[in-house]
Amino acid sequence: MEPKLEQYQAIIFDMDGTLIDTMPTHVSAWEQTAEEFGFDFDASWLHSLGGMPSPKIVLEINRRFNLELDPMQVSDFKMSRFAEAEEKGDLIEITHKVLLDNMEQKKVAIGTGSQRMNAEPLLESKGVIDHFDAVVTATEVENHKPFPDTFLLAAEQMNIQPKDCVVFEDTLLGLQAAHAAGMDCYLVTEKGFEFRPVLESAYTE
Repeated sequence: MEPKLEQYQAIIFDMDGTLIDTMPTHVSAWEQTAEEFGFDFDASWLHSLGGMPSPKIVLEINRRFNLELDPMQVSDFKMSRFAEAEEKGDLIEITHKVLLDNMEQKKVAIGTGSQRMNAEPLLESKGVIDHFDAVVTATEVENHKPFPDTFLLAAEQMNIQPKDCVVFEDTLLGLQAAHAAGMDCYLVTEKGFEFRPVLESAYTE
């Protein structure tokens, strides 16, 4: 479906898996990390945690597999494997088009679960960082997705009310964060965009 964005003053884009197709590289880095630290590798489960910072994913791994891995040691290893990848993914065409079509008429922001040290170089390498009025990363917030803090801070930095923002996301964690922020959401799926308005906030997945 073609997104209908006339009613919004600002658009907030998730980065990984929404604007840039980095998730295969992230999952590959997790596969190498699982081999290094000896935990079970579950690609679909790790993909579902997209938007969550790596140290918090390690806490989820510990909880799921009853382990006591050091979150910073494991996440540092994972992030180094990701950083070493020569190609981290291309811009996702349909979402990039939304950005290009709207960045002159509306405020636009990034709201990502990646750390700033990783997000900024990636956005720069794709030639899009200068398009954004705000870039909010995991570095700036304490409560990450599915909490609303990332998107609320992006709205604040753009000086736009949350209700006047719409979010583009690719995970249920991101959808939950958008709804918690009082924002409508378009999910980026293999079939295109799926509109999930905030009025659905009582939904059950």
